[in-house]
Amino acid sequence: MLTEREKIGIIAQISMDFNETKDIDLLLERILTNVRKFFNADAGSIYLREGKKLKFSYTQNDTLQKRLEPGKKLIYNIFSIPISNRSIAGYAARNMTTVNIPDTYTLNDSFPFTFDSNFDRISDYSTRSVLAVPMTNQRKDVLGVMQLINARNDGGEVIPFSPEDEGLVMHFSNSAALALERAQMTRNIILRMISMAELRDPKETGSHVNRVAAYSVEIFEEWARGKGLKADEVRRRKDLLRMAAMLHDVGKVAISDLILKKPARLTCDEYEIMKSHTYLGAKLFKDVQSDFEEVAATVALNHHEKWDGTGYPGHIDLSVEDPLRGCTTPDGLPMPKSGEDIPLFGRIVAVADVYDALCCRRCYKEPWDESRIVEEMHRSSGKHFDPEVMDAFFSCLDVLRSISLRYPDEEVETGNAPVRERKSL
Repeated sequence: MLTEREKIGIIAQISMDFNETKDIDLLLERILTNVRKFFNADAGSIYLREGKKLKFSYTQNDTLQKRLEPGKKLIYNIFSIPISNRSIAGYAARNMTTVNIPDTYTLNDSFPFTFDSNFDRISDYSTRSVLAVPMTNQRKDVLGVMQLINARNDGGEVIPFSPEDEGLVMHFSNSAALALERAQMTRNIILRMISMAELRDPKETGSHVNRVAAYSVEIFEEWARGKGLKADEVRRRKDLLRMAAMLHDVGKVAISDLILKKPARLTCDEYEIMKSHTYLGAKLFKDVQSDFEEVAATVALNHHEKWDGTGYPGHIDLSVEDPLRGCTTPDGLPMPKSGEDIPLFGRIVAVADVYDALCCRRCYKEPWDESRIVEEMHRSSGKHFDPEVMDAFFSCLDVLRSISLRYPDEEVETGNAPVRERKSL
């Protein structure tokens, strides 16, 4: 068990995470990691409220994690449950009360809720003690439910959560709710910016940008693990990347509808105009006042660069009215960027963006099958993409597949049957 000094240290770390972590997905990870450590819980999950339902949004499980190869992550399904008395989490949310169950397998008809043991059977796991607490803001609105599973003693044996734990976990949940509210506000502001682009270009959807951002974080984390980067540095940088990657195509707000919505192939002149969305997006963040703005500008400017130097826009000067007239070659074109001249986050988002495009379905294009996608990504390594980034991509491909299920596209009518709208190449 933790000493009092270790507990104080975790409390300080939790407070720091609440204040420093801006992205909601990464905040969920930090909340659950530290709260589980404080209570020595083997597993846990967080549900976020969406209307009258709770969405299973994040989970951790030490026992199942140890069964995986080093560096691999748990793959889990996203689902929703009603806010009702039928489930443990639903009961905690509906009644705004903490639920402390010493052993889920001894629940009887005297309890209004039941325990669904299907997950235990499928995963060969035993969920015994459960501590579920609602996360409420200052207005007493329920934002979600945090659920801790299987408290452990010093010998690693599963024990019930103590009554004293109930007051402490409520304190953490209230603090977490305030941080979640701020993170949700940040995410909503970014999505509103993206919705402006979506009004211009229907391919720029919230689902697409969430997938690209989530892919980018996983690829970066795998790349960083291979490089031996310190955990604090990885955590700080992936928080910035997660938000910035969502805005990679925000410059399309400045592109004419005649080009964005043209049903036919673009002319050479129109394509040149389309390519300007990279530096137009970067210019939105030209007066840099934060690390986030700096990273967002870097991603917007560089996500169409290619490892072999055949991408765009190349070396340009954002401080002048016409950036393409900055650092140019004798033929008047910008000097190309290649290799590590391209910032890391630009190289990573390039991979994530193209991967999502290959997986997409459009009214004129079916999604590529898995084998064709893998073949194309392999073929592009060393040409379009940084080979080391591609190594990281393939190492976490199973996680990327699961991310696509978390952010499904809205179905749109195309005349005959609905299809899922996805971004094209």
